[in-house]
Amino acid sequence: MITNGFTYIALLVFFSAMLVAVRKLTNWKIFEFVPPIVMVYLFNMLFATINLWDMEATSYAFSATKNNLLYAMIFVMLLRCDFRKLAKLGGRMISIFMGGAISIILGFILIFILFKGVLGAESWRGMAALAASWVGGSANMAAMQDALSVPEADFGAALIVDTVFYSIWLAIMLVLVPFKSKWNKIMKADTSKLEDVAAATTAEINKEDKNLDFSSLFTLLGLSLIISAITQNLGEVLAFGMIDSGTMTVLLVTIIGLIAALSPLGEMAGVEEMSNMYLYVVISLLASRAGLNEILDAPMWLIAGLFVLIIHIILMVVFSKLFRWDLCMVTTASVANIGGAASAPIVSSAYDRSYVGIGVLMGVLGSAVGNIMGLIAANIMRLFA
Repeated sequence: MITNGFTYIALLVFFSAMLVAVRKLTNWKIFEFVPPIVMVYLFNMLFATINLWDMEATSYAFSATKNNLLYAMIFVMLLRCDFRKLAKLGGRMISIFMGGAISIILGFILIFILFKGVLGAESWRGMAALAASWVGGSANMAAMQDALSVPEADFGAALIVDTVFYSIWLAIMLVLVPFKSKWNKIMKADTSKLEDVAAATTAEINKEDKNLDFSSLFTLLGLSLIISAITQNLGEVLAFGMIDSGTMTVLLVTIIGLIAALSPLGEMAGVEEMSNMYLYVVISLLASRAGLNEILDAPMWLIAGLFVLIIHIILMVVFSKLFRWDLCMVTTASVANIGGAASAPIVSSAYDRSYVGIGVLMGVLGSAVGNIMGLIAANIMRLFA
């Protein structure tokens, strides 16, 4: 059993790095269905379950690391969220993404009302964290964990739901690709502008000449860490009423990140690489405190998550019929919500390689609005708790 805090952190980072390296070196098929980030969830929860490290002895290292890296990660991820580029997607594409986000939020609110008796009245915290994750990816979930003070057991259960359904959902969306013609015919979808917008978006992203170097990565590291420190201190000072220091810090980081995205920082090389490193470490830390033996309500959480997805499916089909949404945009929006920026390009490029840019931009939109929608869902669910 590991009792040294540094050894605990070093092992988490090393294991995550090795998963990424194995994927690159082997190209094993399993990584197409269970990405390294999902394996990080599963293995670290397994390691915690078998007591590979002492929870109490390593708690200081966890506390001293998690939040500091979490807010730095959010800032770096938001640097790619340039609303000037998102506007080029057109109202139709943004509305499809938001349609998916709204359907998920409505699903969580309804299912919480129905399931609070078995999940617990305070389960709105974990449900809201999962809702934020399903409107942009796991980074949002990590942010909500601190902002809403989610109990570790509930957050662990939410992690399991996120892990299980993420892999299944990505696979389902890819399976649907061959049926695009039938879907578009039934929905009477207009795809005439899709090709033009996709080409323009991809060209906009590709024209940026980015050379990854030491200076870029070191600048992002130093800047993100100081932003994390400043916003946490300001969050404690500016907190008031229902807006606690965690929530205030998330809001401050989001605002600063969105503003910085409009500056030359938004075009700096290394943003994707740095944000991915932060994400892997943060997710490793969170999963390392969620042993499976502590998650007593996981079966009901899984059932609740399934019903949320059913509501999401029903509403997306209804929206598609009403507004003539095409399958490419619907599936990309759905995965951009549930999987985030790392997954959406996988689905969009399955339709056409030139659509990669659409997935990227939908994904960063989720990163921007996920925390906000998660907080909205949390406050509504709290009314019914």
